[in-house]
Amino acid sequence: MNSKQFSTHLARAGFSVSLLSALISVSAVAQDDDSAPTQPPVMAPPVMEELLVTGGRLMSGAESLAVERQEAAVATDLLGADQISRIGDSTVALALTRVPGVTLVDGKFVFVRGLGERYSNTTLNGAMVPSPDLSRNVLPLDIIPTSIVDSLAIQKVPSADKPAAFGGGSVDIRTTSIPDDILFNIELGTGTNTASSDFLTYTGGEDDRWGSDDGARALSPQLSAALDQYRGDVSINNINTVARLDSIEDAAAINRQLAAGLNRDISPRETSGEPDIEAEINLGNNYYLPNDMEFGFLAGAAYDSSWRNREVVQRRFQDPENQVVTEDETVNSVDISGNLSFGLRLNAENSIETTSIWLRNTDDEVSVRDYFNANRLLSDGQGFRNTELRYEQRELEVHQVHGEHELGWDTLDALGLSDSLDFLRGLSFDWYISDSEASTDLPNEVNALSLTVTDPQTGEVQSSAFSGANNTAASYRYSDLRDYVDSNGFTITMPATLGNWEFALSGGMDYWQKSRTYEQYEFYLGSTTLGNSDPLFTQDLSSILADDNLLDPANGFQVTNNSGNANSYVAANKVNAAFGQLDMTWDYTWRLVIGSRWEDYQQVNLPWNPVNYDGSQFPGMESPDPQVVADYFQEVTYTEDDVYNSVALTWMTQDFWAEDFQLRASFGETTVRPDLREISGSSYFDPITDIVVNGNPDVVPSQIDNFDLRAEWFFSGGDNFTLSMFYKDIVNPIEQFEGAATDDNIRAEIHNGDSAELYGLEVEFLKSLGDMAAVLDPFFVQGNFTFMDQELVAGNNADAPTNPIRPLQGASDVVSNLILGYDSSDGMHSATLSYNSFSERLFFAGRNGAPDSFEQPFHSLDFTYSFYPSDNFTVKLKVKNLLDENLVIERTNTASDGSTQDVEIYNQERGQDLSLSVQYRF
Repeated sequence: MNSKQFSTHLARAGFSVSLLSALISVSAVAQDDDSAPTQPPVMAPPVMEELLVTGGRLMSGAESLAVERQEAAVATDLLGADQISRIGDSTVALALTRVPGVTLVDGKFVFVRGLGERYSNTTLNGAMVPSPDLSRNVLPLDIIPTSIVDSLAIQKVPSADKPAAFGGGSVDIRTTSIPDDILFNIELGTGTNTASSDFLTYTGGEDDRWGSDDGARALSPQLSAALDQYRGDVSINNINTVARLDSIEDAAAINRQLAAGLNRDISPRETSGEPDIEAEINLGNNYYLPNDMEFGFLAGAAYDSSWRNREVVQRRFQDPENQVVTEDETVNSVDISGNLSFGLRLNAENSIETTSIWLRNTDDEVSVRDYFNANRLLSDGQGFRNTELRYEQRELEVHQVHGEHELGWDTLDALGLSDSLDFLRGLSFDWYISDSEASTDLPNEVNALSLTVTDPQTGEVQSSAFSGANNTAASYRYSDLRDYVDSNGFTITMPATLGNWEFALSGGMDYWQKSRTYEQYEFYLGSTTLGNSDPLFTQDLSSILADDNLLDPANGFQVTNNSGNANSYVAANKVNAAFGQLDMTWDYTWRLVIGSRWEDYQQVNLPWNPVNYDGSQFPGMESPDPQVVADYFQEVTYTEDDVYNSVALTWMTQDFWAEDFQLRASFGETTVRPDLREISGSSYFDPITDIVVNGNPDVVPSQIDNFDLRAEWFFSGGDNFTLSMFYKDIVNPIEQFEGAATDDNIRAEIHNGDSAELYGLEVEFLKSLGDMAAVLDPFFVQGNFTFMDQELVAGNNADAPTNPIRPLQGASDVVSNLILGYDSSDGMHSATLSYNSFSERLFFAGRNGAPDSFEQPFHSLDFTYSFYPSDNFTVKLKVKNLLDENLVIERTNTASDGSTQDVEIYNQERGQDLSLSVQYRF
């Protein structure tokens, strides 16, 4: 993507993103407080170390996190690197599905306890990070590989030291840190998918293997310059007007030359592809320096490449036999990551560490989509074909510095302040600074429309012809997203002891600021003179659009562009927060944590038309009336500040059916705010769902009361059992509702529902089987189940919903995880059979009597086997989706006689993934 071109257009707009922060500050009289999350001191009974026992590889990994989980101030679920590696999940999104009550939607967004991605908050080492998603503020977790993860912490209960903007859960991704000793490992692997054999491809760029476009697809310099020269409109008539040419034919010749700047070598062709490629290398060490100081580093890099086919069948529920879509799509994915960390340990009480992470995720998609609609039915023997190319390059770059400091014995002695500052002994100060950038480049999205002649019985295409007589028969879209987040914060904690009481008073501040630009250009190509039956259009696309044909005046090709450009925007938001928390423990039996968090939130979103040269590029700012402009800014700006309280009470005892037992009760207040684009009154296209979304300046934040009760049993052998009950009451839930649209399109609207509530039960366990029978000693079973009920009351804001009381979108009533593990007694073999499933969940709610659509249960069964021929080598075999399940969405059609029929409106073949890898480590 020509990023310089995009930044030039933004500068020309005369309104930089940095000014957005000033705008919302002026609108809201904002304050500039800084803050950070806190970590209360450990207050646990001295017998905690009994949980650390020697066992199997996964058992040991789970037990290493058991102490942290037991000592956490509020209910927290933890997933360690050993557990993730054993199961074989490659991304954080997949790994999180092993956590109780967590499901995955669209392969990248996590739903926690039935609440969608907007209700979850994600941090990286405690810091906010930007999102490369084109229309959402939330971070898609499929971009983060598990190779850089040390552990995942999922807090489902509010506390003052966590951001208030979550309802389902707060996910903290903790990256790998400095090793204690020299570390070197290299891993190589390969794999395939059973549903992937003959792939589609096209002529791309020379750097595609590295997930980067070399400019072959990018917006050409001549088209970019033409937007400036012809004031945002490259149509023939406008070229003639602006350039004051002698004839319209001269303008048409210039237009055809501009069209030649489009990437027209777009014909799909078959290829055998190649097997998956996986490579990873890590190197680190820790050096011991004089005066008990230590210095260490960790560097790593990973590369993954894969080819996958997706076969999709869609049906319109009113006429499922005649209005059908069949799509063959190939996705060539390239994932590259790099990480570099340095750490300096001054003594046991003071350390500073830096973390730098760079991620690239690129999907190169080719699809051929044959479909029939109400105008051309399958039974008529005539249909449509869309040939689509989409190259999406997402990147995330993060740089962090964080420190932990304590005025302990060593520090006070070293400073010579043991006597004068003894009353501050134990005071700790933790801080972080984070600077990060996310980007998404789509240097070329091409959609070419053809007309087909088909078998009226099977729909098989017998011939196709480019619909070139339509001057928008081929569309070219260029998109560029830049998202920046700066954040910093600190926590101060002061412990104290008084008799049987232990106290920790903590407080801190947190600040983050996000700025985002999204710029999109769209061009159309077609003929104004040739008919659809012209022999030229029966050739392949690359031949039809070749230079000789394109530049021939007789063929009448021309390029136009979307001068309205309603999808570009600039936005910013920021949070100032401060919190205080008191953590009290009495006699290692009762623990009370109370806290409050204040947050000042400000947000602005401005629709932007970068090709508007005859007025303001920001609609709403064109009026000469200052009051009109002021009203416009009032509409696109949102501010709020509030205080969120939380309390958690824990009863701790021993020998209550287990060596250690905890009963936790907690309550907390949280909020969920509108996304960046949702407060604007304009419409925008969501490229993930292919849905036009209407924003709503009247939408307000959701307020959530969270109640949680959890009982935890910890056994000396590492076994554990947890029972959790939860209830959430949501006022003004933010949801997407279906809006009025044409038959072939779906339109969504953002509204506040009246209310929503959900309650449920989570059961979690880890059990070694050796105490049942000696022969079962190598085996263990681990699992969790979530049972939930929920409903949404749509209210008067929704536009004629079919069901005014319905489930929450994406929520499943039952979620199951089950793992059966094996570790041989000689330590040379381990195997894991893991099962994950969710029950039926609402995909999209209908309106005006149209039925709701539901995603059907998906049962995922995966197998991982590891062989350890020596302490240094590991051979791993992974098989995913053993049951060969498909993704299915159904809608129930009710006939005039009252009979019903379940119509499968969407079916995507997933296939089975197989991979083999070898790792060397010392």
